[in-house]
Amino acid sequence: MSAFPNSPRILKGGIVPLDPVTSAVLTARMIVLQYNPDSLSRTLQVQAIGGDGQDHSEALRLKGPAVETLKLEAEIDATDQLEQPEQNQTTTQLGIFPQLALLETLVYPTSAQLQANNARVDSGELEIIPMEAPLTLFIWSQVRVLPVRITEFSITEEAFDTALNPIRAKISLGMRVLSVDDLGFANKGGGLFMSYLQRKEQLAARGPGGTLAQLGLTGIP
Repeated sequence: MSAFPNSPRILKGGIVPLDPVTSAVLTARMIVLQYNPDSLSRTLQVQAIGGDGQDHSEALRLKGPAVETLKLEAEIDATDQLEQPEQNQTTTQLGIFPQLALLETLVYPTSAQLQANNARVDSGELEIIPMEAPLTLFIWSQVRVLPVRITEFSITEEAFDTALNPIRAKISLGMRVLSVDDLGFANKGGGLFMSYLQRKEQLAARGPGGTLAQLGLTGIP
C-alpha cells in the first residue's frame, strides 16, 4: 500500500488479446505491464494519392487513415518477489519465464494449430488456410484502445538466478495499428479503430487553435 493514501492510482498499460471469432477477452493471456515505459514512440505515415507524376487534381486526396506505428521498451523485474519466496513460489521456481512466455505467445501460432495444419497436409488437402491469431489490443489509457499487430519483438535478459531462470529483462516492442483498411468496418477491431479516430477528433476540437495575427498576418494573401 502506498505511504500516501491520497496519491492517485496509476493506471497500467497492457496488451489484451481477443478471441478472433467471439471477440471475448482472453483473460488468461492478458498482459499488464509491470512498469509503464518512460516513453512511447509513435510514427504516422500519411496515405496520400498526390505526388510526383500524379494528377494535380488528386494532390489533396487521402487513400485512407495514416499508418501508425508504435515502439516502446518495457521492463520485467522479479527482484521484489524473490525477497518474499513464500508468497511468490512460481517466481522462485521459474523467475520471469512465465511473463516472457506470455509475451512470446503473441507472435506464435498455437501448437494445436500447427498440429492441425500438419494433419491437413498429411491428409492431402490442397489448400491450407493460414492460422488465425487473436485480435491484439494495445491499451494505453482509456483514450487509446488500439487494435495492433506485433511487428518487432526483442528480449534482453539481464540477470539470472542460480538455476539460470531470468529474473530481469528488457522488452522492445514494435506495433502497427490496424485500421478499417486492414480489418473492415464490421470487425471488432475496425470498430475500435473508428472509436480511436473519433476520440482523436474530439480531442482536436478541444485544442487551443490560433489566429492569423499570431502568425503576423491579417489575412491569407
